Amino acid sequence: MNDNCCTRSVKIGMAELEVLDHPGILATLGLGSCIGIALYDRETKAIGLAHVMLPSSLQIKNDKININKGKFVDTAILELLEKMMKSGASKENIVAKLVGGAQMFTFNDATDIMRIGERNIIAARERLWELGIPIIAEDVGGNYGRTIEFYSSDGKLIVKTLGFGIKEI
Repeated sequence: MNDNCCTRSVKIGMAELEVLDHPGILATLGLGSCIGIALYDRETKAIGLAHVMLPSSLQIKNDKININKGKFVDTAILELLEKMMKSGASKENIVAKLVGGAQMFTFNDATDIMRIGERNIIAARERLWELGIPIIAEDVGGNYGRTIEFYSSDGKLIVKTLGFGIKEI
């Protein structure tokens, strides 16, 4: 069977997440300090992708903001995992890839609060470790944006950047 004939392709916006069964492609544009968290089930080939803005929902006191689980690393990873398992994925078969978390602007007084990209990377690594999900590839940090495409057929993730080319992780 030709997977391309029936492949569903979905674009993920900022602070959004999506899960697709095979065959499918998930994509997101403009990852700067945001981090793309890609989960892949090696058996069912289910994929999940979140375009996450901030490291922790616990640092925000406004419940109206916290309702969007795709906005925060801690809630987005749990939501992706839950949706994937509802679609038949098994946590034991899920692996992760991380993309983004750049420092897009230079600040004279670079307090910790301004290093959102770095904080997103750390939060994603810690949360995935807590959940026992191995990170098998990363393209994080730097000072440039990224666009990604994530394929259910084999879990490949294509990273496109201006000035740094295209690579597969």
